[in-house]
Amino acid sequence: MTRGGALLVAGTTSDAGKSVLTAGLCRWLARQGVRVAPFKAQNMSLNSMVTADGAEIGRAQYTQALAAGVEPSALMNPVLLKPGSDRRSQIVLLGRPVAEVDALEYGAHKERLREVVLDSLAELRAAHDVVVCEGAGSPAEINLRRGDLANMGLARAADLPVIIVGDIDRGGVFASLFGTLALLEPADQALVAGFVINKFRGAAELLAPGLAQLAALTGRPTLGVLPWRPGLNLDAEDSLALDGPRAQAAPPVGRETLRVAVVRVPRISNFTDVDALTCEPGVVVRYVTTPGELADADLVVLPGSRATVADLAWLRERGLADAITARAREGRPVLGICGGHQMLARTIEDAYESGAGTVPGLGLLPTTVRFGPEKTLGRPSGTAYGQPVRAYEIHHGIVAVDGGEPFLDGCRAGATYGTTWHGALENDGFRRAFLADVAARAGRDFTPASDVVFAALREQALDTVADLVDEHLDTAAIMALLEHGAPAGLPVVPPAGPPDLVSRPRDPDVPVR
Repeated sequence: MTRGGALLVAGTTSDAGKSVLTAGLCRWLARQGVRVAPFKAQNMSLNSMVTADGAEIGRAQYTQALAAGVEPSALMNPVLLKPGSDRRSQIVLLGRPVAEVDALEYGAHKERLREVVLDSLAELRAAHDVVVCEGAGSPAEINLRRGDLANMGLARAADLPVIIVGDIDRGGVFASLFGTLALLEPADQALVAGFVINKFRGAAELLAPGLAQLAALTGRPTLGVLPWRPGLNLDAEDSLALDGPRAQAAPPVGRETLRVAVVRVPRISNFTDVDALTCEPGVVVRYVTTPGELADADLVVLPGSRATVADLAWLRERGLADAITARAREGRPVLGICGGHQMLARTIEDAYESGAGTVPGLGLLPTTVRFGPEKTLGRPSGTAYGQPVRAYEIHHGIVAVDGGEPFLDGCRAGATYGTTWHGALENDGFRRAFLADVAARAGRDFTPASDVVFAALREQALDTVADLVDEHLDTAAIMALLEHGAPAGLPVVPPAGPPDLVSRPRDPDVPVR
């Protein structure tokens, strides 16, 4: 294969399966001996990761790099947007924060960002046989097309063939695929080479007529139908994933089950921290938003947040703050991670992220927090419960500890634990020791499994997705797109106009209103 081949995986919506398909293609290509890298030009996500050289990128791109068998790099996600509210986001450029902007201010940065995006992609293509690019949201967001960096704007600038993924589990997949194509301008349509249907469960023979009609209407084939596979739990970048199977679990049964409630704060970040718990046999993980849902929990987790002070206010408004405080004072386990750790402090001084000044925390740990403009990015390591721990950290808030017992980089007071380290629970020995401690404090007979290796489960999931690509996609067609680009002469699909109510004969059985 000629070095520098590339394609763009676009989607009809957010959470259509772009990230998973990109990871699967990366792993499948790597199996063929192809040196492949992932790429997402612009990613809006609160799930991020730190590379070995201290750059912050989207967590999904980090996982895709693992799938490809290459070292994750800031080049793979040159622009990361981290929303702190409905209107403002932090711009992370090549792994470092450079500005806080609202939606209108962001436009002033577009030309600079476009240059970085195209340079990053060019550098990856020069160093690899193939780059699999992932789009963002939908390419049919026509209100955003003019300044687009991640979808058809990227495809046009870099001459990338495009495949569009649709999630059949949502319903209306044929309308979504056809409508996405039809809303694109002709020069954009010329790069769309085919479709992929994701999350199919049903009889293939019932789907076949629809595939044939879609091909007849658009002049483009469906390159594959990927079946539904529950339980993959690959790193997500959108909190929409919490509405799916990741958030669901069987009801708890007996004292041998450990029940974990993760508070779904509005600006939840790095919720992948608890994925390792969902893989532990006998642990039931639920995402919760009301005090009543905490009642039977053996462990409450306050996760990371991009808006610590605002999410703390939300806890108070919902009555969750009182419920968490009451259970902690009863000696029932609570774990705060990063932003959640900060919420457990006595006071939070924030003149930077929220501008709220000094506000009271929950007061469950002997700590104080101060926010500043400098962002801490790192890959720390240490020990806890006699077990080695490797983690990563991403935060503006600095936690000062004044008492309690050591817990990773934070502390423990009674059954309340706090740390700024993300990913600690992915360390198998530490996770088992922590869960055993929690179970003892909660009065459970739960014993953590001794044979769960989280890293191996992630590798198994990536292999499963690659197997699905191999078995259910037209891989020869994918290879042809990588070698030669989009076929010439693809037809333009005009958008459907409103019906001509004047010239159409009126049905005499339908009354005129």
